[in-house]
Amino acid sequence: MINSSSNKKINMRHFLELKDFSKEEIIYVLNRAIFIKDKFKKYEPHMPLHDRTLAMIFEKASTRTRVSFEAGIYQMGGCAINLTSNDSQLGRSEPIEDTARVISRMVDIVMIRTFEQERLKRFAAHSRVPVINGLTNEFHPCQILADILTFIEHRGSIENKKVAWIGDANNMSYTWLQAAEILGFTLHISAPNGYKMEKNRIGNISDKILRQFDSPYEACKGVDLVTTDVWTSMGYEEENIIRHKAFSDWCVNSKMMSSANTDALFMHCLPAHRGEEVTNDVLEGPQSVVWDEAENRLHIQKALMEFLLLGKL
Repeated sequence: MINSSSNKKINMRHFLELKDFSKEEIIYVLNRAIFIKDKFKKYEPHMPLHDRTLAMIFEKASTRTRVSFEAGIYQMGGCAINLTSNDSQLGRSEPIEDTARVISRMVDIVMIRTFEQERLKRFAAHSRVPVINGLTNEFHPCQILADILTFIEHRGSIENKKVAWIGDANNMSYTWLQAAEILGFTLHISAPNGYKMEKNRIGNISDKILRQFDSPYEACKGVDLVTTDVWTSMGYEEENIIRHKAFSDWCVNSKMMSSANTDALFMHCLPAHRGEEVTNDVLEGPQSVVWDEAENRLHIQKALMEFLLLGKL
């Protein structure tokens, strides 16, 4: 891949999970997002992706992912094409490998929001351009980058801090675990029996990186950030009644937040179900930074697209 403005050769990279990037690269993208956000807030144009095209493929519905990627590429000088299973050959049984071969000859970068991580990997293996994971069942790396950016803005470096994940061992929690390993902080996790992290996915990991708790209140003790997600993720709707019963004691409330450090933050990737995984007073309370967190999807993804297409600037 050649950057025509500088003739600098860029090695083609994908961003399928957080560990695809080194610690140095993640810190670069975070710092770049801070720079890009500052220009955005000052209404200063920043269009390094002039004439670049982003293809957005949605096999799972989205609000924040679509708006943040589409607005982001336009603000960087490029344009976006939105594709869903209903209006593309993906919904008509075309092999995803063939879709990748065709689309990647026509655009500069691809974002996919889909189900299995393996499906995303198959697309990336046959793509001629960078592919970004917009969410899969296994990982949600763009969201975690946005969350870490939000933490840095409010509290500084996340290194050596403690983060509590309250709820399902899902794509968010497994990505938080990768972040803890790479960036050097401790992740506390509390989930009901039957919804804990799978041993074959976490291996023999140090308790300096991961600690699991039966009690969500114990998990929140002394942490710098408490975060959660809906009890029933997209694709698991048939389990809704069973999950509501299992997770009834895992609602983040003011008592749970009081177990954390006094300056601890609360995050939620949204959409939130008030009164289920989090009470309204916590979501709307002074420790909540969920709206900054949501906005930061825009800025971190702009930095991510810039890095994948242009390298370090």
